[in-house]
Amino acid sequence: MNDGRDGERGDELKSAVFTVPNALSVFRILLAPIFLWTVLNGMAREALLIFVIAALTDLLDGFVARIWHQRSKLGVVLDPAGDKLLMATSYIVLALPRVAGPNHIPIWLTAVVFARDLLIVIGVFFAFLNWHEGAFPPSVLGKISTAFQVGTVFLVLWLNYRQAAPGFMSWIYILTLLVTVASGILYFVFGLAVMRRHRQK
Repeated sequence: MNDGRDGERGDELKSAVFTVPNALSVFRILLAPIFLWTVLNGMAREALLIFVIAALTDLLDGFVARIWHQRSKLGVVLDPAGDKLLMATSYIVLALPRVAGPNHIPIWLTAVVFARDLLIVIGVFFAFLNWHEGAFPPSVLGKISTAFQVGTVFLVLWLNYRQAAPGFMSWIYILTLLVTVASGILYFVFGLAVMRRHRQK
């Protein structure tokens, strides 16, 4: 059973700034421009390495936050900010045929990924302004969509490093598109349900 001191300790952790997960999120944010520089300069091996390191920090900060109970209000902002910045940078630069080769992410997939994220950001901002709800638990489909998006970037970087252009990449792009659209629809439906719930109060 938890006593009052545990509750106080939880509050302190929630308002903490200097935590390991937050440091990892800041590190991931700082890696984004370095990643961009390596891709623009044709440094395929370095770009792949930096992306893998950034992805590992994303897994690690979530693990540390849960195990060490270091969830914080700042972390709620920093973690997704680091993710979105890295993914936005990756999808934009890897959609440029003159920069990424022999594989590049189709512009239509980049547009859909951005549209879904924009939908989520607008929904969260709207909920915060109207009902002071600023955080929503990610759905299973949302996590699958993110995994596909990250996996797509990794495959493009890895294959570009190996200078290979297999035909199955077109199917990877389509699958990533489908799960991204599906998760976007799910978040939209969830947002409508939240809106109806608050209007009935």
